[in-house]
Amino acid sequence: MAEILLFHHIQGLTHGVIAFADALRAGGHTVHTPDLFDGRTFDSIEAGQAYLGEVGFDEVRERGILAAEGLPAGLVYAGFSLGVMPAQQLTQNRPGARGALLYHSFADPSYFGTWPVGVPVQIHSMDADPFFVGEGDIEPAEAFVAAHDDAELFLYPGGGHLFADSSLADYDAVATEIVIERSLALLARV
Repeated sequence: MAEILLFHHIQGLTHGVIAFADALRAGGHTVHTPDLFDGRTFDSIEAGQAYLGEVGFDEVRERGILAAEGLPAGLVYAGFSLGVMPAQQLTQNRPGARGALLYHSFADPSYFGTWPVGVPVQIHSMDADPFFVGEGDIEPAEAFVAAHDDAELFLYPGGGHLFADSSLADYDAVATEIVIERSLALLARV
């Protein structure tokens, strides 16, 4: 079974993120869900962005990096949207990464260096997500998947951004069930 470090999105460590982690736990995996916002959750992406503006993006990402301290090297790193940034940085720079599960976002890997050889990754988003598609995550994701044998991009029909968080309005139960199934399939391989 895998050990996973799962980072929340810009609205905080919501009940929906915890429920998603619980679904992975039900598959027999250990899932750590650090709270990068010190207990704060927000009713909207905009409110979360305002908080991020106060605290600083680099500070929040650094909190994610520090969350890995004391955990074993052989982790799968996962993140929802904003949480993809520390997940990708750790995957690419902390030795021993076993895999990456990136939900609702993707950063060009050159931002953090190079992708480690043999580390599988799944990227999940909706095909009309205004952030993933509209703000340019899809192009580097498609290029990355085309260049790496163990990289998969899954696009689901719809325009919700945080569709895998059951506590938010964008939640899509059908798509999330498939995301969980596919995530568990990757975890079974690592």
